[in-house]
Amino acid sequence: MQGTYDIIIIGAGVTGAMIARFLARYNLKILWIEKAVDVCTGATAANSALIHGGYDTVPGTLKAEMNTKANPMWDQLAEELHFGFERCGTYVVAVGEEERTLLEELHLRGEANNIPTEIISGAEMRAREPNITSKTSGALYCSVGGICDPWGATLAAAENAVMNGVELKLNTEFLDFIWESGSAAQRAAVGGRRSIIGVKTNQGDFYGRWVINAAGLYADEVMHKADVRPEFKITARRGEYYVMDRAKVQINNVLFPVPTKVSKGILVTTTLHGNTLVGPNAQEINDKTDAAVTSGGMQEIWEGAQKLVPRLNQRDIIAVFAGLRPGGNAPCADPSIAYHKDFIIEIPEGVNGLVNLGGIESPGLTAAPAIAVRVTELLQEAGEALPEKPDWNPVRPARPIFRHLSHAEQAALVARDPRYGRVICRCETVTEGEIVAEIHAPIPATTYDAIKRRTWLGTGRCLGGFDMPRVVEILARELETSPLEISKKGQGSEFLTRLTKEVITC
Repeated sequence: MQGTYDIIIIGAGVTGAMIARFLARYNLKILWIEKAVDVCTGATAANSALIHGGYDTVPGTLKAEMNTKANPMWDQLAEELHFGFERCGTYVVAVGEEERTLLEELHLRGEANNIPTEIISGAEMRAREPNITSKTSGALYCSVGGICDPWGATLAAAENAVMNGVELKLNTEFLDFIWESGSAAQRAAVGGRRSIIGVKTNQGDFYGRWVINAAGLYADEVMHKADVRPEFKITARRGEYYVMDRAKVQINNVLFPVPTKVSKGILVTTTLHGNTLVGPNAQEINDKTDAAVTSGGMQEIWEGAQKLVPRLNQRDIIAVFAGLRPGGNAPCADPSIAYHKDFIIEIPEGVNGLVNLGGIESPGLTAAPAIAVRVTELLQEAGEALPEKPDWNPVRPARPIFRHLSHAEQAALVARDPRYGRVICRCETVTEGEIVAEIHAPIPATTYDAIKRRTWLGTGRCLGGFDMPRVVEILARELETSPLEISKKGQGSEFLTRLTKEVITC
């Protein structure tokens, strides 16, 4: 027995992070496990970074409810946790008169979800976004939509949870549940329900009264270990993206095409970091680890993007990537709604001690804080008292971002700590001081990608070509380990294999 807890959370994406943060306010002993070397490495690590208004979710679905409840929560979360968020509004752009007629359907759906939207003319849309196609016939504007830093939001929530007492164990993979043994008569006394009392992991066994399944792409495999929803299957939906050089392409808004039955379509959007992001497509694949980009997929998203912004130039592309979304097949709880994919948030029948989540695809990032509230409500409904901690602190202090400071503020920071005066990443102006701060943060950054997600280092034109050797050196020094042990994203991705010469000191 490694330890006994009140609650064990599986998965450290944005959903798991928000659940950990919201439950951290209560007097509970919480263990949070993640199989990867860092938080935010799965579906949360590669997405469109949008906070959806909620007009496009089908009314009556759990998706619609969670999206609608969560959207207004992001202002307070950003204020308390100090991550990037901007409520800039979003546009669904109609190209041609045929598409314009479809905007009314989205407008009516927004009204059903109590989401403010308005239809504007093609001329007005072209005035708001000068680079948009001249064929624009109109657009649906949603003022409550926005953009965020999904890595920053997840990390901030995770750090706040840890600072409030949640125990996070990385490199800890869920293997199976531990069940309470007992006779048939004992099970009959609790309505015939089996009881989960812990989890088996590659780091040992851990015991707890509740286990929360927030395993993202692998949530189906976790729930099947409990014989819950054996028919439910998560299929990875791969979405590919282009990242454009912000010095070349200036898009001012979030631009969606008119959506299809499969996805919200290929969007062209601004980001908090100033780059233009193009994508994603939606490819159903069987391999939950295949985040490779494809020539056909990249051609598909480029053609979709040019439909909205013809002036985009492939010479301005500085990076490509793909993300995997956990598309599930859970039916809507309301049988009158002809919609075959919805969120699962439940305490399942037949099992004690499990809160089960699944199919948390788009708008999962937006919905995450409301999902955390729903999980809390489910625990209370199941009899958990959840007394609040008197010393719970909702604030996660911000750390300095050198490039965002004024010259006077930068000078003062360098005077206090000269490491902030040494620029390591020239493209994004990330300093040694910022890197060191992340290595020694409440959730330490121990790999190159962990530093990259936290500081935006390595995301400019050179894609880390200049900073990587220095980052390896800093990580090795601060972690007091050999440079040979420093990796891109964990074991098996080490940068260096051997020394090329022996250093002799006299």
